[in-house]
Amino acid sequence: MVTRIIQICGYSSILFVILILYFLLSEGLPALWKADLNSLFSTRWYPTESYFGIWPLIFGSLFVTLGAGLVSVPLGIGTAVYISEVAPSWTKEILKPLVELLAGLPSVVLGFLGIQVLVPFMRRFFDLPTGLTALSGAILLGMISIPTMVSVAEDALNTVPKSYREASMALGATRWQTIWGVTLPAAKSGVITAVLLGMGRAMGETMAVMMVTGNAPVMPQGLQTIILPIRTMTATIASEMGEVAAGSVHYSVLFLIGIILFIISLVVNVVAFTLTSRKTTRSERLLS
Repeated sequence: MVTRIIQICGYSSILFVILILYFLLSEGLPALWKADLNSLFSTRWYPTESYFGIWPLIFGSLFVTLGAGLVSVPLGIGTAVYISEVAPSWTKEILKPLVELLAGLPSVVLGFLGIQVLVPFMRRFFDLPTGLTALSGAILLGMISIPTMVSVAEDALNTVPKSYREASMALGATRWQTIWGVTLPAAKSGVITAVLLGMGRAMGETMAVMMVTGNAPVMPQGLQTIILPIRTMTATIASEMGEVAAGSVHYSVLFLIGIILFIISLVVNVVAFTLTSRKTTRSERLLS
């Protein structure tokens, strides 16, 4: 009976994903023939004049997400390694609950803190007219992603058998060599999952990024974009969906943006599966 219930839950999750995809396709694909394709794939987003250029939104999301990754991946994985491999037991008992507590904070609260603390700092530090910039969004999203990465990566590192570490140390490796050459490769699957979960939260974050990036749908122009306002796909959907008429061109384009987000998520998961499905890991080669 329990096995049957678990199977039903597993199949139902697949069904829900298919239904979501069907809904997105049915509502978003009409944008390809309702809207002018030259306008749709342009660099200007101004729906009131029938300009639905999605490139600024796509590149804006990617720009902010990659920036968040540069912030969160080193700090997140480094913190996970410290908690799992270096910190004494009393420190672990303090840090682990704190990290899990940070992961549960509502994004709107973090966005409010970003407006009150991070945005004024950016404005003063770079001497800008406004601190609502892509850099503010990247830093805030990086901070939001770190607790998720730390929690998942630390659990993955703890699953590595103690014998792996003992064998490495017995061969003369230092603690750092053991962590870098044995423990991390052995936990590669879990660490990659942690990074992808953190980046997925950054890509899908709406409220916090909408509050601190300025929401200007402009095409990124080099590294100077980092200190300019920007807009993401999720912020566009959240800020405009409640104002459009169902079935309109604008409505369909917003769902098309949702399809693009779905595709990006699918590609990331396929890449993750490819990386984690390799049978031979570096740690296995070292210990063989």
